[in-house]
Amino acid sequence: MRFSWTGLILAPLLVPVIFSAAMLGFLNGDIPLLMFLILMVLSCFVSYGATIFLFLPSLYLLSAWRPMSAYKVCLLGLVLGAVVIVPLTLMEWKGSGPDSGPPTESFMVFFLRWATDPMMALCPLAGLVTAALYWWLGTWRTRRSIPLQE
Repeated sequence: MRFSWTGLILAPLLVPVIFSAAMLGFLNGDIPLLMFLILMVLSCFVSYGATIFLFLPSLYLLSAWRPMSAYKVCLLGLVLGAVVIVPLTLMEWKGSGPDSGPPTESFMVFFLRWATDPMMALCPLAGLVTAALYWWLGTWRTRRSIPLQE
């Protein structure tokens, strides 16, 4: 699959925008625009980081090995979205102790408890949506109608 700047810029942006807008309904604050921007920046770090450092290298390696289809790209996004749960949980575990200090429980116990949180189901879904959007943005210009042969 060819690299797409449009896909790189826009694909990782959709999920943070939707997530930040949806979370405003759950968070009560005096300044909703500030809350939106804070959530947007934090979720963009995760989204763009996963896209640049996980998705694009994996997509490059897989496309060099096999021809990629929309199904394979979406499956890759789903799997890498699930993989992102581990470093996010590790960061949360490091600050899970008293006064955000060292953790008091083992990582495995924390991971099993944290991974069952319904919000963690959003990571594979976000990976799937980002990968599908990257595929669509990367291929929409190259799609042309096939002329009829006479």
